[in-house]
Amino acid sequence: MSSNNSNQPSTAQSYIDSAIGTVQSAIGSLTGNTSQEASGEVKKDSAATEYDASHATFKGPGFTASSSGAVTKDDTDRSAGSWNQTLGSAKETVGGLVGSESLKASGREQNRQGQEQEARGQVNDLVSGATDRVKGTVGGGFANITGNPQAEAEYQKQHDAGKTQQRGAEFDIQKQADAERQRSE
Repeated sequence: MSSNNSNQPSTAQSYIDSAIGTVQSAIGSLTGNTSQEASGEVKKDSAATEYDASHATFKGPGFTASSSGAVTKDDTDRSAGSWNQTLGSAKETVGGLVGSESLKASGREQNRQGQEQEARGQVNDLVSGATDRVKGTVGGGFANITGNPQAEAEYQKQHDAGKTQQRGAEFDIQKQADAERQRSE
């Protein structure tokens, strides 16, 4: 699928392959070489498939699993914040039903605090995931140069776990943005 050593789907490699395919297809089109043009289109299609595979994740409650086989646990603030939002909404609803303005206000405040707490957890997962991806990539490259396959494998695991953690946070953020957009429509 990709030309990297781990044979795992790579977003970066998908961008490179897509650019190469686009150039190859354009050159084939300009020169009238239909074989080269078709080969470029196949390369672009393959790049799109690799891009999709590199973003493939399963988001479960409190964890994320990816196509690389990595499974990561969400930052505890994400689940605690979600729980506080749920409790806050319930308090606000009950307060409205029984006519208790203080219970409604307390629920609204708990919901707001839960949103902030969940957002902090998402940021922590994004930053931590991105950091692990970079450390894994750099360390893996160094280990490859020095001929240390065991260290290279460990750095690849760190990269994959970071990518999975980052994708899990991105998934939740996108889900929230979609829900917010639907509410405003």
